[in-house]
Amino acid sequence: MSQLNPPPTGNSRVVPGSGGNRLLSPVIQKFPPSAFSFVMATGILSTGLHLTGHSAASVVLLWIAAASAVLLTAASLWRAAAYPGKLLTDLNNPAKTFGFFTIVAGANVLGLRFDLAGFPEATLWLGITAGLLWAALNYGIPCSMLLRERSTPILQDANGSWFLWVVATQSMANALAVVARATGNAHLGAAATAAWSIGLVLYLLVGTLVTLRLLTLPNRPEDLSPTYWIFMGATAITVLAGAKLLQMPTEFPVMISTAGFVAGASYALWALGLWWIPLLLVFGFWRHVIRKYPASYETGMWAIVFPLGMMSAASISFGRGESILMMEHIGEVGVWIAAAAWAGTVVLMLISCLHWLRGGNRPA
Repeated sequence: MSQLNPPPTGNSRVVPGSGGNRLLSPVIQKFPPSAFSFVMATGILSTGLHLTGHSAASVVLLWIAAASAVLLTAASLWRAAAYPGKLLTDLNNPAKTFGFFTIVAGANVLGLRFDLAGFPEATLWLGITAGLLWAALNYGIPCSMLLRERSTPILQDANGSWFLWVVATQSMANALAVVARATGNAHLGAAATAAWSIGLVLYLLVGTLVTLRLLTLPNRPEDLSPTYWIFMGATAITVLAGAKLLQMPTEFPVMISTAGFVAGASYALWALGLWWIPLLLVFGFWRHVIRKYPASYETGMWAIVFPLGMMSAASISFGRGESILMMEHIGEVGVWIAAAAWAGTVVLMLISCLHWLRGGNRPA
């Protein structure tokens, strides 16, 4: 938790129209890189509800996600213009920098839902925008982490948010696969499969690093944040991307070569994702019940909602495509669990906002 203080005078500059706004300026200064996780969670829950036939609720959540994406984009641009120093600090912080990948994933999750709504053009343009940002972050973040001088090991800053690198990459695979299927472009199909393969290997790499951090360094309640649920969420979006790949034309050369591997690896990752859930629940129990860490709202809570929604949508999509009824039924039940988690997190968020408006603290 952090106090809302007046904006500093030394490490920022004020853009026209923002000066004197003592209510919003502190929020913009501390705007979390992972803020777009709300768009991710809301967008994928909308997709899950659509897949289970609850069209009205799905459309409402789609427009909530779209409106929030516009507002969060405006806030991000405001912060970049008014407080570039703070933005660069977050970009150079290994514990926070992967949060910027939520912008990529949020855009592509929205794009996938717009495709289901019959607006493939939105999927294309959101995918292009996300792809440009993904390319910049995909190479910029590792270069910054590996080539910049540091006084402490990078591994001690590893956390669940690092899996957002995988999530963003697999979101690109999803978007490319959808466009490839719609256009019949085999080259885009090959690119989609390549992105899925990169995301798969990145999961193995990031999973190894994060697990090493958990096993070799002390774990405090504040360290086991909700972002570790992305351990499961990264497997889920890989499964959804696998389902989208398998929906591409079977005559694509890349599908002739890889369809069996994509299907088998996706099912294995689906099983791994389910395996993670009890362990993640134990982490939460240890954090909040045994160690009595306050269960107040934090942006990272959307990192619980998104994996639950993504696992549900992925289970339904892959299960239907491969005629695995067990997966489909698990996904249908999971949608309601994700919906309950979304509603509960929204309530906590609104309570936090009211507390903040009354002069209290705002979650970091």
